[in-house]
Parts: sequence; structure tokens; C-alpha cells
Amino acid sequence: MSARSASVERNTRETQIRVELNLDGSGESHFATGIPFLDHMLDQVARHGLIDLKVEADGDRHIDDHHTVEDLGITLGMAFDRAVGDKKGVVRYGHSYVPLDEALSRVVVDLSGRPGLEYHVEFPRARIGDFDVDLFREFFQGFVNHAKVTLHIDSLRGRNAHHIIETVFKAFGRALRMAVTADPRMGDITPSTKGSL
Repeated sequence: MSARSASVERNTRETQIRVELNLDGSGESHFATGIPFLDHMLDQVARHGLIDLKVEADGDRHIDDHHTVEDLGITLGMAFDRAVGDKKGVVRYGHSYVPLDEALSRVVVDLSGRPGLEYHVEFPRARIGDFDVDLFREFFQGFVNHAKVTLHIDSLRGRNAHHIIETVFKAFGRALRMAVTADPRMGDITPSTKGSL
């Protein structure tokens, strides 16, 4: 494993989740969450973020997908925080605009050390296949709480719910990729006037 990789296992009465990631990867991925549409979205993060990502999840899906999706966001956030380390020499901020046909989304991230989510995404329908679109907010809230990042997600336009959320996840991956990139001019400096993040 590279220096910027992590493996996190999180087990509760509701879910058992394992996440492995490498921030300096090539976008290789493997998913076994039992939620095919979520796997499809996580694949966007891996491929567009050039993050090697392996996710295995077993949850109380006989109730619904809520716990699995939220806890996966939590576990992914924990792994991301561990992998990015002390953040010395990274760009820190990342942003991306991604279109898909009529849809366009913008994602901006700051590796601030402070959890914060601004999520402005409206969907024309409540479900994409069997997936409840309300769970996307829960996923991102879990991620920011444990990755300790500030994340702004804005759907700027779109009519197709699948297109809308796919642009969000692609932009999310690309924004993360930019933020964790090493800045050769920073050297071993923490990108903050406070001296720590």
C-alpha cells in the first residue's frame, strides 16, 4: 500500500463495512454493497478521482438502505481522513464542474479539518430505480463528518435524476482528486495560515 492509503472496518449492529482506498491510485475499484446503483456512483468517484477503492458492505437492508448508505459514507470518510494524513504539501482546495447531457453539477471541497456540508440538489422524482434519492444527502453528511472536510454540492441544472446524481459523483471524485494533489511549490508546508488543518 502507498503512504496515502487506508483500510477501515466499521461494525455496528446495523452494518458491517470495510473500505480500502489509495489516493494515489489509477481508479481501480471493487464494490459489494448489495446496492447496485450506489456501486455505480462509487465507481464514478474511483474513476474520476483516480482513487483505488474497494468497498464491502453488509447491512440491515431488509429494513431499508438507509443505514448501509449512511454508514458507508461514514466509513469512506474515516478512510479518506486517515489516507490524506497531515495534509502537508497538498493543494487543499478542489473543485469541478461536470456535465452529462442536460445536467450540470458543481462540487467544491476544502480539506479544512472542519466538517461542513452545503447540499443543494433537487430531483424530479423520489427514486432512481429502487434507490431512494434522499439517501444521497445522508451519504455525503456521513462522509464530511468523518473526513473532516467542507463540501459544497450544487446541482445547477438537470431534468433526468440519474444524470443529476451522476454529475454530482463525478464532480465529487474530481474535486477530491484536485484537493489531495501534491503541490510542488508547497513542499512540506501545511496549506493554512494557522499552520495546521
